[in-house]
Amino acid sequence: MYENEIYPDIQNNALEAVTEGGKDNGMGGGKKKKGTVRKVVLSMGLGLTFGVFAGAGFYAVRMGVDYFAPAQIEEEVSGEENTGGIVPTGLTGGASQVTYVKDDVSEMVEDVMPAMVSVMGSFTQEITTFWGPSYTRPTEGAGSGIIVAENNDELLIVTNNHVVEGAQELKVSFIDGTTATARIKGLDSDMDLAVISVSLADLSQETRNSIAIARLGDSDSLKLGMPVIAIGNALGYGQSVTGGYISALNREVVMEDGTKGTFIQTDAAINSGNSGGALVNAEGLVVGINSSKIAATDYEGMGFAIPSTVVQPIVSDLIEYGYVKDRPMLGIMGGYVDRTTASFTGLSQGYYVSGVVTDNAKTSGLQMYDVITAIDDVQVTSAGTIASYIASRKPGDTVKLTVDRALTGQTGLEIELVLSANTGASN
Repeated sequence: MYENEIYPDIQNNALEAVTEGGKDNGMGGGKKKKGTVRKVVLSMGLGLTFGVFAGAGFYAVRMGVDYFAPAQIEEEVSGEENTGGIVPTGLTGGASQVTYVKDDVSEMVEDVMPAMVSVMGSFTQEITTFWGPSYTRPTEGAGSGIIVAENNDELLIVTNNHVVEGAQELKVSFIDGTTATARIKGLDSDMDLAVISVSLADLSQETRNSIAIARLGDSDSLKLGMPVIAIGNALGYGQSVTGGYISALNREVVMEDGTKGTFIQTDAAINSGNSGGALVNAEGLVVGINSSKIAATDYEGMGFAIPSTVVQPIVSDLIEYGYVKDRPMLGIMGGYVDRTTASFTGLSQGYYVSGVVTDNAKTSGLQMYDVITAIDDVQVTSAGTIASYIASRKPGDTVKLTVDRALTGQTGLEIELVLSANTGASN
């Protein structure tokens, strides 16, 4: 009955053919052949039926594996419940080779943010008119800072030199919204760093409980492609967070004042007001100090930060001495005379000497009102030429200065000067 219900036509036709064949050959084998064919047809039917059901079973098993396998693989790879990590498909190797990227950094930011501050300054801006007379007007600026240390009396904050230099008044705003007056502890214009301090006596206990000291990381351990975030008082609107990756390391950049330095390059947005803020790695460690001064209009989608390994010794000196100790210097004060100023004043283009400070500078023969046009035959073409040149030297090295002497009209004088160790003077 089984085979007749499933394959009645096939079986009847086959049986009729076999029966007729038995009659025609006259060998009396019709019945025998009929029985044999029945067995063959029955076997074929059973095999086909088994194949259909087996295929359906295997398909169901595969569907179940596909449905439940990702969760199993995820648990085996992570060793814990899935928390939003990225689980790659098509795993064929060991689970230990899988790297997870966590895109939610909110908890890390919450831990870091208490060490961030906004810095507000009051300045006097000198305005020069087209006809020559100048006047001053009050102006305000905003930047960022990072709490890096605390002593018995002060809270110490690192920021950029250009954020605070020349400020008549400084205010710092903390994470709880309170503000306090700050003062400049030390400045380093060469690397655009500064340390300011806030008296602990000016802070309430609630504010002191809400703030934290930042943890500094090792910028030398950074690699291209590592994720980082920039935190700062962007555009003066308050603390904000931008994200990106390490785009380049040891990138040499010419800053606005003409000085050169090597910096961390990132695609995390660093805007005006972010200066002095933190570049933080995935572990919440400060690996750089952001500076919008470095990123000029020539750069699109690039931010730059001073590496933490450069920052740490400078900050230590600024806290202890107020300047960077043992940095080579000419021992003079003055400013850069550009081509326009030179045409109006009759001076040569170069570095104008307004004061001779160290003994080495005084004994060299350099005088006030001299203009340094070259140092070791390197032409002084920007405000940072001299600083950038002597940065690779050390105290005790001798340099040759080419000088035009405004008082006598002499030009091309050659003066040898022995570099001094920094004592807090300008150059």
